[in-house]
Amino acid sequence: MSYTQSHSFSDTLQRASGRAAGQLRPVVIHTGYTRYAEGSVLISMGETRVLCNASVLDKVPPFLKGQGRGWVTAEYGMLPRSTHTRSDREAARGKQSGRTQEIQRLIGRSLRAVFDLEALGERTLHLDCDVIQADGGTRCASITGAWVAAALAVRHLQKAGELAGNPVLDHVAAVSVGLVGQATLLDLDYSEDSGCGADVNVVMTGAGNLVEVQGTAEGQTFSRDTLNAMLDLAQAGIAQLVEEQKRALASA
Repeated sequence: MSYTQSHSFSDTLQRASGRAAGQLRPVVIHTGYTRYAEGSVLISMGETRVLCNASVLDKVPPFLKGQGRGWVTAEYGMLPRSTHTRSDREAARGKQSGRTQEIQRLIGRSLRAVFDLEALGERTLHLDCDVIQADGGTRCASITGAWVAAALAVRHLQKAGELAGNPVLDHVAAVSVGLVGQATLLDLDYSEDSGCGADVNVVMTGAGNLVEVQGTAEGQTFSRDTLNAMLDLAQAGIAQLVEEQKRALASA
């Protein structure tokens, strides 16, 4: 089913940003943003900004020790004034929220999906994704930016002669899609995300294969045809994000 058969997008809803239904927010990937990390990126998707640092550690978790395989993992956090009101640092509260744990596991799974861990060798690639400013889609921006930071860290290892091959098998990126009324919208900002009837986060590889789909009805159920339309819209958006990743690496 085509978009026009399932939903009328731009004719049914005027987005506050003026974007078309299938249009991403402006994407900027600033490489080499910090000095010390092997790979560093500041990614902006509209008003959402996430700092992604990739660190190479010469160790692996205990369950991988001696197996000749590496590991890719992630941590995620939101700075105290990344939102409209100040929130306490989770370290000050003594524990991470369930949301934080869920998102950082998602980032780790997404990156491992496109890594050859044997080719990485017995080392860990640790990704830190810190939200400086949140306006929706922070987990998706984190995944998209973290991949670039990881690719830069791998490049660092290759230049140092520590890797014989390239453990990065493919790109990975993520984007949100939402259902507002009968309109399907790509890359939701906060005002759209907080008021949508259904919210779907999609993670895909550069080849177009699905890594993860997180879909939730929030007061409005949706059909299988609508889900297919949302996935198609997400795939088109992710293809554009992959091109942005390529441009960022080429200019690094």
